[in-house]
Amino acid sequence: MKLTEKRTVLEVKTAAKAVTETKLLSGRANKPGSTQRRRRFLLSLLLLVLLLLICSIAIPPGTEGEISSEVWLTTGDQTNLLTQKEPVAFTNQASSQETLNIKVNPEIRYQTMDGFGAAITGSSAYLINHTMTEAQRSSLLGDLFTEEGIRLSFVRHTIGASDFSVDEQGRPSSYTYDDIESGMDYGMEHFSIAKDADVVSLLQKILKKNHAVKILGTPWTAPPWMKYGEKTYNGWYLDYTNPKVYAAYADYFVKYIQAYEASGIPIYGLTVQNEPAFTSPDYPSMSMGAEEQARFIRDYLGPAFTKQGIGTKIIAFDHNWGLGEAYARQVLGDAGAASYIDGTAYHCYEGSAEAMSAVHHDFPDKNIYLTECSGGQWSPDFGDNLSWQMDHLIVGAPRNAAKTVLFWNLALDPSGGPTNGGCKDCRGVITVNPATGDVEKNVEYYALGHASKFVDPGAVRIASTRYKGLLETVAYENPDGSLVLIGANPGAEELPFSVEWNGKAFSYSLPPQSAVTFKWLPGSGSRS
Repeated sequence: MKLTEKRTVLEVKTAAKAVTETKLLSGRANKPGSTQRRRRFLLSLLLLVLLLLICSIAIPPGTEGEISSEVWLTTGDQTNLLTQKEPVAFTNQASSQETLNIKVNPEIRYQTMDGFGAAITGSSAYLINHTMTEAQRSSLLGDLFTEEGIRLSFVRHTIGASDFSVDEQGRPSSYTYDDIESGMDYGMEHFSIAKDADVVSLLQKILKKNHAVKILGTPWTAPPWMKYGEKTYNGWYLDYTNPKVYAAYADYFVKYIQAYEASGIPIYGLTVQNEPAFTSPDYPSMSMGAEEQARFIRDYLGPAFTKQGIGTKIIAFDHNWGLGEAYARQVLGDAGAASYIDGTAYHCYEGSAEAMSAVHHDFPDKNIYLTECSGGQWSPDFGDNLSWQMDHLIVGAPRNAAKTVLFWNLALDPSGGPTNGGCKDCRGVITVNPATGDVEKNVEYYALGHASKFVDPGAVRIASTRYKGLLETVAYENPDGSLVLIGANPGAEELPFSVEWNGKAFSYSLPPQSAVTFKWLPGSGSRS
């Protein structure tokens, strides 16, 4: 109850008592008969009823010490798109009608979260930098990276070119940071991040909006002169016959981190190779087996970072769930390499998220990252996409130990481009119309928003009941003590359930193919 409400009730009680006492004294002085006593009784009864009525208005039942949860809803029919609904109040007893009961328990704690986000590819940077006005760009970045919108907190970028890299005219561009026409450049004399100008510029703008955003770098290929066969495409591995190549490649990463930090962009972590078990004749790529990656980290990259005092996290693997267990076990099983490795990273395109839990079980001191998953026109239905992304990514990845959930391109145009030989029907988190600069928010925006807007970096995942395939949930405790519960109903029918926490509960009914986020602050209801 607010202090003013308490004061109002006290004044009403005092006034009523004074009126009653005055009437009684008056009655005694006049020595009334039975009629007068009856009138005094009726008057006192009327005052009592009036007092109770006033108190019921000033103090609504159940509000003293009541805790309410905010509610944000996205429905598969798009009538609600991360829409704030009326709050729901915890009561002292759960409804007995619900068959599903979600118990939230902050005492059972799991991993600490780094954040949620997407990739700043060259294509995304081109669209945002070159096809939008300054006002459009500022509004978009505020919506994506601040509390004005969904507050993304983690981004990935490509170290050199990828399958979504273009020049300042939007034309396909394949490059590394040390390209030479012939020969070798062990001393990195030709090293330059100049062709990353659009990406660097956009990351600087993002950090101005939110300086706490973490940045992860990933290479698609080493400079071609380092590779066996000297090809940017077709992904041949590093020249294992020449130790100078490995030393130069380690120095390449050192110079990359130093160059970006000199541009005001700290690099939180890097993965050693994007999709090391896949190569393509269509865009930059490179294979790197687990044994080679372990050797490179153990003997070259790790020692180079230590020598230069670089604290950037080294993350292994960075490929599909289905390949992850065998690869991760081989790299992390090398004690020398593991001493430098922070953890392993995964993509969503094959296998299941449970592979991450299996690796975490075997190596519990190593972190898990989900670093890439793209939506696409191969699945255009909003409700189907929302259900899949909530189940496998927003809920499924953190429940399987992931500290991050990152989608692929942050922005693409309506045709899924511009590309550099990559996916022809991928979908960005947002779609930018290059003719007008207008923005369309895709299902990925809303799926991410159900987590990123409410789960703070540094939040700890806590226990919550999950009915897999029926009612998907994941819960967190933020550094400020607030609690977040994310739920998803992938089914075709509305689903009633109750949420129980700390001996209190509330009931809710979630529409089909929908997602909901609840957020509440323990103890907030007793504050005056």
